[in-house]
Amino acid sequence: MSSQVVRRTSQLPWKAIALTLKIYDQAKSSVFWNVFWNYVLVRAFWTLRAKGFAGVADDAKTWILELFTKIAFRIPPIKRKIDKEMAKVRDDIEAKIAPRGPGIVRHLAIPLEGKTPKWIEDEMERMDKQERGDIWKEGKMSGGIYHGGEELNDLLVAAFKKFVVSNPLHPDVFPTIRRMDAEIVAMCLRMYNNPSGAGTTTSGGTESILMSCKAHRDWGRAVKGIKDPEIVVPVSAHAAFYKAAAYFKMKVQMIPVDLITRKVDIERVRRAINPNTVLIVGSAVNFPDGCMDDIGALAKMAKKHKVGMHVDCCLGSFIMPFLEKAGYPVDPFDFRLEGITAISCDTHKYGFAPKGTSVIMYRDAELRTYQYFSMPSWPGGLYGSPSMAGSRGGAVLAGCWAAMQYMGQDGYLKSCKEIVGCRRQIELAIRDDIPELEVLGEPCGPVVAFTSDIISPMEVGDAMGTRGWHLNALNGPPAVHIACTRLTVPNVEQFIADLKDAVAEVKANPSKNKGTMVALYGLGQSTAIGPALVTQVANAYLDTMYLA
Repeated sequence: MSSQVVRRTSQLPWKAIALTLKIYDQAKSSVFWNVFWNYVLVRAFWTLRAKGFAGVADDAKTWILELFTKIAFRIPPIKRKIDKEMAKVRDDIEAKIAPRGPGIVRHLAIPLEGKTPKWIEDEMERMDKQERGDIWKEGKMSGGIYHGGEELNDLLVAAFKKFVVSNPLHPDVFPTIRRMDAEIVAMCLRMYNNPSGAGTTTSGGTESILMSCKAHRDWGRAVKGIKDPEIVVPVSAHAAFYKAAAYFKMKVQMIPVDLITRKVDIERVRRAINPNTVLIVGSAVNFPDGCMDDIGALAKMAKKHKVGMHVDCCLGSFIMPFLEKAGYPVDPFDFRLEGITAISCDTHKYGFAPKGTSVIMYRDAELRTYQYFSMPSWPGGLYGSPSMAGSRGGAVLAGCWAAMQYMGQDGYLKSCKEIVGCRRQIELAIRDDIPELEVLGEPCGPVVAFTSDIISPMEVGDAMGTRGWHLNALNGPPAVHIACTRLTVPNVEQFIADLKDAVAEVKANPSKNKGTMVALYGLGQSTAIGPALVTQVANAYLDTMYLA
């Protein structure tokens, strides 16, 4: 072999290695550019388009403040002071929610011997009276209790008794519960003008919203190849959408509402829709102020961009479908609008079903399949469930079915007239007779909210609390609302009279009332530290819920 051949042969591995490194370098550069393009430039563009320079600047400011807050909370003197204050807050919460002392009997261990039914009934009655568990009967609570009357309550108890051991997870064993479950969904679908649609029952509005977000996420992945799903949500929408995003790894594009109409900004929604969008959201009605978004415009936009559209009717439930017949004109909000793909409706609110029942409805059965979970390879056999829960209580479904049969369309229509009429009476009284207060937007359902530029609405809320009313405090702007129920209707005149007195009291003695609403609102508005502390307060509250 010649020396030239030897040289060429010896150079071959090095040339091959050099070529390989060059290809690798180019590939690495290509991958880097691809990642940079898709995950930096493209996302930056869509974020800027959705929020504008001001919105991006606000996000950056918030992020910086939160960072400094986390650092500050770790500084020993500050941490000690915060811990001391939080200890006082926990004591206050525990004193109100889980009181101790003489007469408070705590049942912390299973008794060695079982108690008699009479002892148990007597003990439950004693506990309920001691802790004023029947205060809701005074009719001074905003929402929360959706009471359909004593006769319906007796009917619900009878339904519970008959189906107390039933479980829809076993339809072959409990065929009646399976049928009731399906019929509840069918009745709601017809009420929302989609008899050929599909749906499932759930444990409440939060689960209904979670299931819709999960279904649209999986639909987006399977049909459109979306790996980083986003949902477009009005700032006024229910917190459950943010919970769903946290659970299911979805990005939220939060959209502001118009300060006057309280409807979501349609132009901002349009700008927020991008190739990763799987769902846009509208409320009919929203929880904070009882106003309804422009559902027609949102549905049209969803259809144009081929994305999902969820209408949250959890609070509107059995009020909204009867508004027009009750004499209150309302814009379309249900499945008659083609772009709508899902609607959530709480049967346990104005449907007067027992707590723990709601319905999530879809335009068609195909979309519903993306909600399901199945595991064919499980050693325990084929496992499949329609929603979050596995086993479910059939008794509450029987109660829900019974409530819908008992009320009938005529009963729900009558209820709608009374409740919306009650809300309207309060709204008119504020607009006409209480100039210090201002109604937020144009409420169309059971909720009315008020704010003020003259006096502190939070102080008014606290003053109403001293008169026995349990109202809801709101942010953005500071406001107070009442969700009217059938229990509110006979007390509406008293509410208006008390509200006038509360306003006069606050106006005459501003900053005198330092109640819960004022304290929490003041805490929540203090730069970035406020929200962080409110989170700790919320955690303390939740801890106390399970303090035996």
